[in-house]
Amino acid sequence: MSENVLKFERRPQPKPPRQTPPWQKRLLVILAIIAAFLVAFFYYYLTGDQSGTLG
Repeated sequence: MSENVLKFERRPQPKPPRQTPPWQKRLLVILAIIAAFLVAFFYYYLTGDQSGTLG
């Protein structure tokens, strides 16, 4: 009927950015620590470095 009437509508509220849950952050830290130990173990296992032993 009257299409040249301005409609004043509120802008949609922007959604807040997604936050990572604390348990996922904790899990990531634990996995990183385990990976670091594995890398160190396999480095010394494969290189055969015996500098820490007596003899």
